[in-house]
Amino acid sequence: MGSSGLSSRLCIFFFFFFSFSALLISSSMAARRLTEAEDKQPLTITYHKGALLSGPISINLIWYGNFTAAQRAVGSDFIDSLSAGGNGKQQLHTVTSWLSLTDKYYSQANSPLPRFTNGDQILDGDCSLGKSLKNADIAALAAKGRRRQAINVLLTADDVAVEGFCMSRCGTHGSSPRSKAGRFAFIWVGNSAVQCPGQCAWPFHQPVYGPQTPPLVAPNGDVGVDGMIINLASMIAGTITNPFGNGYFMGPAEAPLEAATACPGVYGSGAYPGFAGELLVDPATGASYNAGGAHGRKFLLPAIFDPSTTSCSTLV
Repeated sequence: MGSSGLSSRLCIFFFFFFSFSALLISSSMAARRLTEAEDKQPLTITYHKGALLSGPISINLIWYGNFTAAQRAVGSDFIDSLSAGGNGKQQLHTVTSWLSLTDKYYSQANSPLPRFTNGDQILDGDCSLGKSLKNADIAALAAKGRRRQAINVLLTADDVAVEGFCMSRCGTHGSSPRSKAGRFAFIWVGNSAVQCPGQCAWPFHQPVYGPQTPPLVAPNGDVGVDGMIINLASMIAGTITNPFGNGYFMGPAEAPLEAATACPGVYGSGAYPGFAGELLVDPATGASYNAGGAHGRKFLLPAIFDPSTTSCSTLV
C-alpha cells in the first residue's frame, strides 16, 4: 500500500488551519508528507507520463460491515451521478460538472476522460476479515471486485477500525500489481460517524480543533455517509488523474498531492480555514451542498486543483 500517513508537520497544518477537514486523506498515491525542501517547490501539479484510465470504467462498491439500505443508496446514487462524465456535457452545479473539472488533466495528456458506470454492489456485512483492518486487508478486499477496466471501492462501516483511520487519513487509493487477471485501481473510505466525525466528516460536524463554527447540515441527512461522499470524491479525483502512481501529482511520488488533496478544506468560493466557502442551501432542509446528482440527490464535493491556473476550482 506504500505510505500510510502524514508527517507531523502536515498534520499540524490540518489540525489548526483546516480543522481536520474531510480531506485529511492519504494513500500510496495521496499521502501528504512534505519536507522543507519540497514545501518550497512551485505550487503546481505536473504530468509524469504514466498511464491514465481510459474507455469504460466500472466503479464497483464493496460494502464492508453494517450499512443500511438507505446508506447504500446514497453511495450508489453518487456513482450513478458520475456516469455522464466524459461526454462533454457541463451543466452547472452537478456531479457531472464537478467531474469535468478534471478534464484539463486529460486534455494535457491528449486523452478523453473515461466513461464511468455503476458496477457491482458487493456486500460483506459479516466482516470476513474482522473489524480491525491493515493496509494489506484493504487490497485483499478490493480484489473482490472486477479486475479489468475497474475502480473497486471498499467502504467500511462506522465500527470497523482501519490502520491509520482518523489518525492520519480518512481514505486512500492505490492499484493492484500487474497480472494476467488484469490491473485495477482501488479506493478505501471509512465511515467516521462514530470514530472521528470531527476529522473526517467536517464540515458536517464540528472540528476537533480550530474555529468552532456550527456544523453544516448534511445534504442526505447522514453525517457519516455525507462525509464519506466528500472523501470518496476526493479519492476518485486522485484515481482519475493518478491511477498508478505516475500520472499527475505534486511533490514526491511516494507521498504526492493530487487533484483534490491539493485543495484541502475548499468547497465553495471564498473558503478559508474553518469556513468551507459559499455554498448552495436547500430551502426545505437547510442542508449545504454544491452539486446535484442522480435521483434528486445533493452532495458536497471538494475543489479540484486547476493545473493551468494553479488555483482551486469550485462549482459555486
